[in-house]
Amino acid sequence: MTPPTQNPNALPKYVQISEFLIRDIAAGRLMDGERLPPEREMAERLEISVGTLRKSLAELTKQGLLERIQGSGNYIRHGNIEDSVYAMFRLELLSGGGLPRADILDLETLKKPADLPKFGTSDTAARIRRLRYLNDTIIAVEEIWLDSDAGEVRAESLSDSLYHYYQKQLGFWIARAEDRVGIGAVPDWAPGSFPLRPGTVTGYIERMSWADKPGPVEYSRTWFDTNKALYVQRLK
Repeated sequence: MTPPTQNPNALPKYVQISEFLIRDIAAGRLMDGERLPPEREMAERLEISVGTLRKSLAELTKQGLLERIQGSGNYIRHGNIEDSVYAMFRLELLSGGGLPRADILDLETLKKPADLPKFGTSDTAARIRRLRYLNDTIIAVEEIWLDSDAGEVRAESLSDSLYHYYQKQLGFWIARAEDRVGIGAVPDWAPGSFPLRPGTVTGYIERMSWADKPGPVEYSRTWFDTNKALYVQRLK
């Protein structure tokens, strides 16, 4: 259990920890019925206060993923994770799970290039380029285009989870998404800290995302390092 790293645009610490645990549950690293370590031990390992940990565990309990038995301990209960902040984030470390976070590389509002698929109702969009991590491991670069009619994107208030930002700051929620997974060449704007050089062929994801209207509101593309991460879709 590796503690997530704090960064300026991170989600609240207790949300980070709850999402970290949820992704470990989804990946099977925390098994149904497994008893968690004592709270003080967990807090020390995650480098947080016991109070913050208890807020995180309360979030898991609210989602039906944890049973807290007085005098006995905290027990994992596998269940629905659709309410997770990262429920639609499909990349995981090779060992499973990992808390997503991101560094913003660039944010501009631009006229939509002709080579993008049709989405939204405006002829302009916010283009967000980010470097993605799972825990402290760099795993991907991504480019997100959000239709300008969905609202103004401000770099200073972006959180690690764009979908969380859309809900809290722009007033809409991504209800569904369609992914197309294949291979693609790392773009020339990828930073030097990304392990794969521009032009390297690697894992590639194109995503269309819908809110509450018939047409998609967002288009994104992600190049991920297959030496560090996998695309995982679990079926029920």
